[in-house]
Amino acid sequence: MRIRTLLATVTAGLAAATCLSAAGPANAQPGNACSPSVSIDRFSDALDKATYEGTYVGNLSALALDRDGSLAALSDRSALFGLDARTLAPKSVVPLTDENGTALDSEGLVVDRDGTRLITSETEPSIRRYSRDGAILDRLPVPAALQVAPAGRAVSNGTFEGLTLLPGGHTLLASMEYALSGDTSGAVRFQTWQRAKGGFALAAQYAYRPDPGLGVPEVQALPDGRLLVLERGFTSGVGNTVRLYLADPRHATDTSAVENLTGQSGVRLVGKTLLADIVNCPTLGATAKQPQPNPLLDNIEGMVVTGRSKGAWKVLLVSDDNQNAVQTTRLYYLRVRTTP
Repeated sequence: MRIRTLLATVTAGLAAATCLSAAGPANAQPGNACSPSVSIDRFSDALDKATYEGTYVGNLSALALDRDGSLAALSDRSALFGLDARTLAPKSVVPLTDENGTALDSEGLVVDRDGTRLITSETEPSIRRYSRDGAILDRLPVPAALQVAPAGRAVSNGTFEGLTLLPGGHTLLASMEYALSGDTSGAVRFQTWQRAKGGFALAAQYAYRPDPGLGVPEVQALPDGRLLVLERGFTSGVGNTVRLYLADPRHATDTSAVENLTGQSGVRLVGKTLLADIVNCPTLGATAKQPQPNPLLDNIEGMVVTGRSKGAWKVLLVSDDNQNAVQTTRLYYLRVRTTP
């Protein structure tokens, strides 16, 4: 949003703007470790303020692996880019619109098993299926309560930010960024759909409570059914907060029939465990164009699991620069270890 799967092995090379390790903040872990569970290999600013075929490459809100091993990168200004997975060089761009030809606030992305693209727009919110060339093929149903007020109880720019397919490819999950009006517990809704003949049908819904002041910009499923969840916030004059959690929805209560989440004892939330606060990563020589508690940080919004190596998940993050001179389009190459 404006402020702020297929699993294959992709070998990400050293891009032109990749920087080497340097001393981190006082509370950083030794070496390239951000925490006991997460380390950062490198980052790249190669796409910062880039253009491709006349289209600005920033405003990136989501990443996905395409069927050919390349990266798909979604801009929240209605563009879907194809990137070389090694160099990050743009290879293609497809414009996206709604049924009336209106631009989307496109935030979440899944490349389905047939190569079609499932893409969320935060405006309504909506999830549409697109062909590779940007033609609309289908539109998924959305519960009334998750619509933006006055149609529903969602706040503007606080709806579907994250999108992921659960293991097996039969269940799609979208994460709301912020709580609905009336959900006083601060928990956000995770909505699912089950693959059915002809498309996806509404299924269970779960409640996840982000840390105070933070929202959920992205979720990604792991093969065992657990989720990697990004939490993010911004404080003017201070900078960004970005935390990576491991979450488990498998024993959470279905909240689709719960009108208001008020912290009631009968609702079991999605469990979560902190993997890393990105502020604790080494700076790797990064610089920031605005105040940040760690110059490595920016408005991190997208995430994709690109493979597994030496017992760790390879995870790629991307920041949304909002086409703003004081923000940076930056990609972060992490290694994430999770216990069974």
